[in-house]
Amino acid sequence: MDRKEVLQICKEKKVSFIRLWFTDILGMLKGFSITINELEEALEDGMGFDGSSIEGFVRIDESDMIALPDPSTFRILPKWASEAETLTAAMFCDILTPERKPYEDDPRYVLRRNLEEAKKMGYTFYVGPELEFYYFKSNKSPEVLDYGGYFDVVPLDVGGDVRKKTILALEELGIQVEYSHHEVGPSQHEIDLKYQEALTMADWTMLYRLVVKEIARRSGIYATFMPKPLYGQNGNGMHTHMSLFEGDRNAFFDPEAPDHLSKVAKHFIAGLLRYAPEIAIVTNQWVNSYKRLVPGYEAPIYLTWARRNRSDLIRVPHYNPGRERSTRIEYRCPDPACNPYLAFAAMLAAGLEGIRQELECPDPVEENVYLMTEEERRRRGIGSLPGDLHDAILLAEKSELLKKTLGESLLEKLLRNKRKEWEAYHTLVTPYEIERYLPIL
Repeated sequence: MDRKEVLQICKEKKVSFIRLWFTDILGMLKGFSITINELEEALEDGMGFDGSSIEGFVRIDESDMIALPDPSTFRILPKWASEAETLTAAMFCDILTPERKPYEDDPRYVLRRNLEEAKKMGYTFYVGPELEFYYFKSNKSPEVLDYGGYFDVVPLDVGGDVRKKTILALEELGIQVEYSHHEVGPSQHEIDLKYQEALTMADWTMLYRLVVKEIARRSGIYATFMPKPLYGQNGNGMHTHMSLFEGDRNAFFDPEAPDHLSKVAKHFIAGLLRYAPEIAIVTNQWVNSYKRLVPGYEAPIYLTWARRNRSDLIRVPHYNPGRERSTRIEYRCPDPACNPYLAFAAMLAAGLEGIRQELECPDPVEENVYLMTEEERRRRGIGSLPGDLHDAILLAEKSELLKKTLGESLLEKLLRNKRKEWEAYHTLVTPYEIERYLPIL
């Protein structure tokens, strides 16, 4: 869809307002509304706003920024998402400087730039994230709605009904849903989106999170993508399926290879394994993210890959004859509270670096890595993800890959924010400490 088509549709449908959306560096959806009278100018020249109030954008003395709507993302919002009784549309925006150049710290631009790098190498990057979330009775405490488990059909389950409403809302917005189900944790759910090119999927992911939360709110409950909201239960992951295509051909597929994985796929896996600790600050950006990455809850810790084993960082789904286009790898450490633009960019950059350097892919590890002794893991050269946000910060500070992927300016802004978060958490006296130490010390 181009500018002319957007204007024509808005005129025919009598749209009154248009929401213009973008994200800050943490992946928080930002935006403002304009009236239909401003749309033509917005599509041509963009709309100015104060960037100094957006996390990770500009300083107060250089605050003018421009939000330029991307017509290809245009969609008319359903009545439940519109302004009052009027019809509202929405578009995602690219952020420009006052000189009308792409703003290099705009997360959407960062992903665009890395996709261009893939294009120069002849590849198109496709992703399919599995976003998990919990339904709670409110945002005050994590009180669940049911005690179902994986794939359970819970009778009269409020969460299941809300999940169905969410799927209908997503499809009404043009977002294709593949399937959905109850997850392992009590009141935990998953809705999987149809595989798409990475920029489209990043936009979809932002809309997905908005819709999940809004439909839950309208149903009188609360939805959260917090990585680890419940102690002793599985956390929320964003297992991300990915592949590279050369035109219509899946570059990850090799009919002659015993495992049907091409050299490109093996190098891509090797790149992810090599750089996973460095990019963790993007794929797992919160203090709480590392409460999920612990043994025993289907979340990966160790830098291994396998064809079936779900304890590994990377899993290769089983190949079905005749389904060459579906050959892919599944990266299991990201969580759904990340910034999808930066996360997809970092995962792509790590994989492409593996291809450029022709990194050798280690042998798959089909046994349970958690049951190995530390000595055995060391002997087999099995590394691990950072243990907490502080470790992730230290690795990111030294990462040349992240500096190249995000740009020095954006990386420093992200690190500055994460250092503040760690300091606030590190100095906090928690209820655990009061309960454990106050009576005895």
